[in-house]
Order: sequence, then C-alpha cells, then structure tokens
Amino acid sequence: MSDALKAQGNAAFSAGNFEEAIKFFTEAIEVDPNNHVLYSNRSASHASLKHYAAALTDAKKCVELKPDWAKGYSRLGAAYYGLSDFEEAAEAYEKGLAVDPTNEQLKSGLEEARSAAARPRNPFSSPEVLLKLATDPRGKALLQQPDFMRMLGEVQTDPSRINMYLQDPRMQLLLEVALGLKMSRASDMEAEEQPAANGGAAHSRPEVPKPAEPSKSAPAAPEPEPAPEVDMSDEERSAAARKAEAQREKEAGNEAYKKKDFEAAISHYNRALELYDGDMTFLTNRAAVYFEQGKYEECIADCDAAVEKGRELRTDFKLIGRALSRKGNALVKMDRLEDAIAVYNKSLMEHRNADTLTLLNKTEKTLKERREREYIDMGRAEEEREKGNTAFKEQRYPEAVQAYQEALKRGPPSVNPEAYKLYSNLAACYTKLGAYPEGVKAADKCIELKPDFAKGYSRKGTLQYFMKEYDKAIETYNKGLELEPDNGELQDGLQRAVEAIGRFASGQASAEEVKERQARSLADPEIQGLLKDPIMQQVLRDFQEDPRGAQKHLRTPEIMTKINKLVAAGIIQVR
Repeated sequence: MSDALKAQGNAAFSAGNFEEAIKFFTEAIEVDPNNHVLYSNRSASHASLKHYAAALTDAKKCVELKPDWAKGYSRLGAAYYGLSDFEEAAEAYEKGLAVDPTNEQLKSGLEEARSAAARPRNPFSSPEVLLKLATDPRGKALLQQPDFMRMLGEVQTDPSRINMYLQDPRMQLLLEVALGLKMSRASDMEAEEQPAANGGAAHSRPEVPKPAEPSKSAPAAPEPEPAPEVDMSDEERSAAARKAEAQREKEAGNEAYKKKDFEAAISHYNRALELYDGDMTFLTNRAAVYFEQGKYEECIADCDAAVEKGRELRTDFKLIGRALSRKGNALVKMDRLEDAIAVYNKSLMEHRNADTLTLLNKTEKTLKERREREYIDMGRAEEEREKGNTAFKEQRYPEAVQAYQEALKRGPPSVNPEAYKLYSNLAACYTKLGAYPEGVKAADKCIELKPDFAKGYSRKGTLQYFMKEYDKAIETYNKGLELEPDNGELQDGLQRAVEAIGRFASGQASAEEVKERQARSLADPEIQGLLKDPIMQQVLRDFQEDPRGAQKHLRTPEIMTKINKLVAAGIIQVR
C-alpha cells in the first residue's frame, strides 16, 4: 500500500497538484513511517507550495532516518533557503557534501546559500512593512493608492530608489510607520483631498489628526518647519531624472508589448537601457519581446545579461529566477532540452516557483520520451527476446527479466504489436522468482495490450493464487475461460483456487494460514470498504446474534455477493 500511495503522490507532484501529492505521501507515511523517501517527497511538495516550515520538518525527519543520503540534505537546505535562513541552508548543504562530495545540486545550493547570506537585506521587502501600514490609521489609506503601491514596489525591488521619492509625504510616512524613522512633513498639519484626474473619484492622502486649537491665554504655537529638501548634487539630480525617464520608457514598452507592437516595445526598452543601466527588468522585458518574435538567441543573451546585472545589484531572487526560467523557455524552443532542464533547475534554486517546476517536469518528460524513441531498434529487440527465452529455459530468471525488459525498451508497444508476449514472459519470470506484485503488473499490461490473449489471464490468476488472493484468482480465471472455455490451464487454475477457498471457508486451513490470509484481505481496499459498509455491518451482527433470522439476507443478491467476497477472503468462515 505504501508503494501504491507513493506512486500516486509522485504522479500528483509531476502534474503540479502539490496539495494532492502531500495527501498521498501523508497516507503512505502512516503505513510506512520509517521510509525516508516519503518524507523527502513530502518536503519537496511543501516547498513547492512555499510551506517552508512544513518542508523543514519533513526534511529533518528524512535526514534523521537516513543520515547517509545526500538528497535529504538537499531538501533540508532548500527548506532553510525558503525560510531565508541562509546560514543554516549553507550548513545543510555542507553536511550533504560530506556524504556525497561530487553532488552538483548540493554544490550549487551551497554556492547560492553563501551568496544569499552575503547580500544586504532589503528592509522594504519584509512582509511586516505592509502589516505595519495596514494597522496604522495614517498608513492604511496608502494601501488603496495605486501610485503609492507602485512606488513601494520599486523600492522593494531596489531600495536605492527611495531617493527619487523622499519629497513625497507618503514616502516619508512609510519611513516613519514601517521603519521607525521620524521625519518632519508639511503634510503633518492637515491631510488634503486630492482631486482626481478626468473627473474620477478623489483619493486622499493619509489622514493625520489636526492639532488642537491653541488656548487664548496660551502663546501661539510656532509654525512647523517646512519639510527638508533632500541634499543632492547636480549630478545626483540628473541621475534621478534619468531613472525616472527610464521607468517611463519601460512602461511605454510594456504597453507596446501588450498591443503586440514588438518593434516599438524594443525601441522603448533600448531607450530605457540607454538612460539607466541599474534595472535588470529592462533586459528581461526586452527578452520577452525577443521570445515572442522567435529571436531566441537574443532572448537568451538578454536573460544572461539580466541575471548578471541582478546579481551585481543584489536584486530579489524572484526576478533572477524569472529571467532564468525565460531562458529555459527559449532553449526549449531551440530544442536544446538538456540545457533547458539545467537552467530550469538553476531558476528553482533562486526561487521555487510552481510554474517553473511544471515546465521542468514537462521538459524532462519530453526528453525522456525522445530518448526512448531514439533507443528503439526492432532488430535488437528480437535479439533480447531470444536471450530472455534461453535464460528462462536454463532457469536463469533474473537474466531473463533483464533481457525481456531490454527487449521492451528496444521495441515498446507503440511499435511492437507482439509486445504483449514479452509482458506475459515477464509475468512468468516473476512467478518463478516469487515477485508476485511485479508479476501481476506485467500480466495486467499483457491483458491491457491483448485482452483476448487467454495466457495473460492464466499468468495473472496463478500469481493471485500464490498471493492467496483466491477470490481474485477465480475472477481472473473465469474471464479467461470466457475467451477459451476449453483451456485446460485455466480450468486447472480455477479448480485449485476454488478448493483453496473451500479449505478456508470450512475451517480446514491451519490457524497460521487463516491469520496470514485475513491480514492480506484486510489490506485490500475492496474488503475494507465492505467491512465499513453500515449495511454489511448490520448483516454480520444479525448472523452473530440471530443466525436463523439472518437467513433472510441470503435472499438479497447484492448482499449475497458481498458475503461471498468476505467468505472468499477468509473473513467469514462457514461451519
């Protein structure tokens, strides 16, 4: 059950359904609480949802269970990184490298963690800034003003831009409320209603309580000093003006991009870069235009330049991750899938983004399918099949399995109409090896590819018989007999399964056999469902408390079918 739940969790994760993946991994952990891989996978799922605290808890448990597994330290480092605890992240990566010194993912993670730890923190990017504004009567109104939020976004990206807005009373209020810096503001005297352009609704600056009227007997309060001018040189003022002009060019480029006027957009972004080279988004936006134009080399060049500029400016990791993701998209368009996968992984190290993760998974799947197609060789497939047959006859079953699997890789069902026979042969090998669950999977694949191939049902029924799933074996044998009623192999198998059920139903099986069979049956979801069914629970109580009166239930076909399933599963014994 643990493996099945793990497989479902992996499938949900690959599809980007991270919450569903967490549910499956959690259920698997309940079945197998000491499986370190399950904690690793759930940690990755939490990290994909930015639930880094939960990801950290799982990563720690993974390392505790398997301290010599490098992947666990990679999960631990990623969780610490997501929590912005870069020192702990670096330490986790270092411990992982002590286990596996050649692990490239750990090396890359260590480098990024150290780099992040060395970067100065941007005080405006903290979530507490918005929280303080929202809880302050004067600052609350600012959050409803689009132009202020745009200014805040700019200083969150580049704190040096605060110099462009220091004369704005709202920015001064931000410094006071969010960072505790007291500044004199002319607007402290009284908030004024600002008329909206074009007849729209007016917006007000933050409300500040009016000072109390002075008493007639008291001396008049001194006039407040005007807001101080920012001390800037002519060169600094010129630079600030160029920055502002560059931002306007960028916005014009964005508008042109939305209208698909790509040449105009390029022109505006070029002008923005000429005016000011301290903003990596000018490059990433131009890269987006090149991508739309199909100029992928130019797109990649701009993305590389943007990443370099972002690191130089210590820009937010999200922007660097976005530039790398865009580069990955261009590489995919150029059919450089291996390079794209490497770049997507770098992007995820900068910022774990669900969209980038989806792109990575999709590209990895595409590359895998391509390699499988390139690997196809029907001549080699036939050679491997013959090797498998020889090994099977000589009872070298592991070698036979390896040969049949290679034959399927060289000649998969998509190109080999005889592939179902290879799965049938695999099922026979697994039967000999006692690997019954793997054998059932191979038999199921055989039946899926060739539903009218009676041998597939015989293989599966035999495997189910050895797994003591006699009721399922009977069902499988009957399906095969519908195809070939005179098939002696199917008839013999059916008789063996019926006799086995008869031994259990009549109490002739040993106590150890009964206990083992009941344990297997209770792990079966179908049997679990029958035992949880309120109607069946009442039926079973009736048979215990009033066997004679309970005979009425046997006249109901649906209930009789369920009772037979419980008898066949060894849950109910007939005396």
